[in-house]
Amino acid sequence: MRYFIEFSYSGKNYFGYQVQPREISVQEVLEKALSTILREDVKTTGAGRTDTGVHAKQIFAHFDTDKNVTDKLVYQLNSFLPTDIAVKRIFSVKDDFHARFDATFRTYEYYISLKKNPFTQDSSWQIWKRDLEVSRMNEACKILFEYKDFTSFSKLHTQNKTNNCKIYKAYWEQNGSELKFTISADRFLRNMVRAIVGTMVEIGSGKLEPSDLKTIIEDKNRNAAGTSAPAQGLFLVEVGYDFDNDNNS
Repeated sequence: MRYFIEFSYSGKNYFGYQVQPREISVQEVLEKALSTILREDVKTTGAGRTDTGVHAKQIFAHFDTDKNVTDKLVYQLNSFLPTDIAVKRIFSVKDDFHARFDATFRTYEYYISLKKNPFTQDSSWQIWKRDLEVSRMNEACKILFEYKDFTSFSKLHTQNKTNNCKIYKAYWEQNGSELKFTISADRFLRNMVRAIVGTMVEIGSGKLEPSDLKTIIEDKNRNAAGTSAPAQGLFLVEVGYDFDNDNNS
């Protein structure tokens, strides 16, 4: 049987989701917990990989087992896992349903604190020494919908077959001294959201004009874009699936 597991985690103590040769990862900790409880070697496939320090409010992974899995496993996992990883639910799916390839969209949020705040230093980019004009940043967001090739915002030397992404939404909101950037797409390139945010901050601070974003994207050169925003402000918040077509879920 194939099962989907929905969970969340704080990425502060991990070198991303995916297993690393010499560093601790969320996947390693999750697989160890599943293997211990189910008493067999369990491997998971995640909805995607997150970079070191990036958080996930909602993420899915799938795993296969012949054991009878019940809701009790959620309780057992949450008792076994560290406090920075929490399992919400586990449910059966079709044997060929895939956590990564069957995802229809992913949504990220990025948080910026405009005032020095010791309570959000692990969950936002602290920018309190310069002003950011949100209207300019939202003007630049509209340009993102005009393009599909985002090579300029991709980590260099990756093995992507294509750098094309379809962006569904992208906008900034301000709530007091907090800025939140929301972006949703069918897929994302490695480092893409953080590179976009870093470039948007340069637009918001006046170093770049909103229209400069067109030149940056069309240049298809990572060096043309801004410096990547710090990892701790980034959250994967939603992964979408067409569960309606999966009779087992």
